[in-house]
Amino acid sequence: MSSFSPCDRSQPYLLPPDLKSWLPADDMAHFIVAAVERVPMNAFCAPVRTAGKAQYHPRLMLALLICSYANGIFSSRWIERATYRDIGIRFVAANLHPDHDTVAAFRRTNRVAIEAACGARDGPVTPGRGVEHGTNIDADASKYRSVRYDRIKALCEHLAVDIAELMEQVERADIMDTDPQALPKERARLEADLREQAETARPAYEKKKAAYDAKTGCRGRAPKPPDEKLPPERQVSGRSA
Repeated sequence: MSSFSPCDRSQPYLLPPDLKSWLPADDMAHFIVAAVERVPMNAFCAPVRTAGKAQYHPRLMLALLICSYANGIFSSRWIERATYRDIGIRFVAANLHPDHDTVAAFRRTNRVAIEAACGARDGPVTPGRGVEHGTNIDADASKYRSVRYDRIKALCEHLAVDIAELMEQVERADIMDTDPQALPKERARLEADLREQAETARPAYEKKKAAYDAKTGCRGRAPKPPDEKLPPERQVSGRSA
């Protein structure tokens, strides 16, 4: 007879989990967090808030974007989802979950600063290429460790082009993106309309139902409650979204 490990998804943690312990020591997330700590934040803009929910630190948002892009996650909506589902990104985000509007707004407001941080000599990563220092320079032998100034300049210019192209790709991803796990807008509109109609009709139904129940030995069909289930033949109205 086989012996299976217990599986109880309702079992709570006895102690708060340490996300760092869920990652290998050489995971890219550790490197990104350490590298972003070296990036000056004076070029980054964060809107001043006098009330409401506290905003996310620019350093956290920068690390979140870099880690996401290095893992091939470009859509702000998918970045938001990754803060729940991807352990490495969840660690980088400090177990916080910036929504996709916040992610997109930070990127658009600080695009120049983000490009500069990624393209700096000691920048965190080459976005979209994984965890590297920005250039693919051979360093197996000492003669390759010294790179001529003109070669460094050419590599930096090439990197700047790559980063600019990546940011354009990210912007396109946000424009084209739809949430595949969300209800389509048309169906959501239909369901909202149906709920609104049901709530409007409910007082009249309850009045008729009370009168029907008060009759003794009554015959005939009982009042039908408002339909809250979307019928297959229901169509979208011409109302604009």
